[in-house]
Amino acid sequence: MTQHGGFARAANSSVTCDPAVAGASTPCASAQQGYTGANGHYQMAYIDIDSDPNTYNSSSADLRMPVGSRVSYARLYWGGNLRAGEQKPAKDNGRVLLAEPGGQYKQVLADTVTGHRTTSTTDGFQASADVTKLVRGSGSGAYTVAQVNVAKGHSTAGTWGGWTLVVAYENAGQPLRKLALWDGFQPLDASGRAPAVNLHRMRIPAGSSGLVGVAAYNGDRGTVNDSLSVAVDRNTPGLLTDAANPANDVMNSTITDFGQETVRQPAYRNTLGFDSDVFDITPVLRSGGDRLTFRFGAGNEEYLLGALFVQADSGR
Repeated sequence: MTQHGGFARAANSSVTCDPAVAGASTPCASAQQGYTGANGHYQMAYIDIDSDPNTYNSSSADLRMPVGSRVSYARLYWGGNLRAGEQKPAKDNGRVLLAEPGGQYKQVLADTVTGHRTTSTTDGFQASADVTKLVRGSGSGAYTVAQVNVAKGHSTAGTWGGWTLVVAYENAGQPLRKLALWDGFQPLDASGRAPAVNLHRMRIPAGSSGLVGVAAYNGDRGTVNDSLSVAVDRNTPGLLTDAANPANDVMNSTITDFGQETVRQPAYRNTLGFDSDVFDITPVLRSGGDRLTFRFGAGNEEYLLGALFVQADSGR
């Protein structure tokens, strides 16, 4: 879509390491503070911030939009690994609970289960649902998501899970922008690369600015050579990087906006297998460009891409 406005998002993880269980060379508390650690090294436990005895996991994050914005479209993505010390039933993949700012939990049923991929060591899924009506009526503030179907416990492959709320908004005070949202649950191919994401008819004007947001699962901090690049038309691709995401380790278990931590509860700096990051793509945009191509690469990682959203100033 093309409109005056942009994208906003809120995201958080649903599991973390259990600080009461020792065993990893990096203590759990240190990993949570941002030190290197992978989920397969820890006994993983549920994050549960609410006081509701009927939920076994819950976490929250702030959605922030400019004053005067109207929500055009909102989509909630959630996913996790069903197999660790326990095996969760796949029949529960398509249901979560969502509470708007100051509100009570409401059941959200997936309209799309975009993936359920099983290997010898993992059993992962992603689901998503249109939540436009709820977010349009509530606006900015802290959203809480509970009951993401993810396993706890320990396995060498690790367990991971989390959620991302992506919101497109209209605002007359913002530039005219092209907004695009892609979703899937794409693994790497045999060569260790994920499929490219191509966005056409961008019509990039001079002096354009833009951003890309990515949600992904099972990326471990310190496992290098995973990257994200973007190219305009046939120009040389540029690697995306910032203060929180090295160019060769972008799938490093972070939830950030332009390299800065987002407002969420809890706000673990190493999420141990869940990424939801927003990057600045302004430096690579070229006047007159019409196509953006995003490419993901990996060394030894087997991460899964969940969603990608892009905004860029548009000439018309």
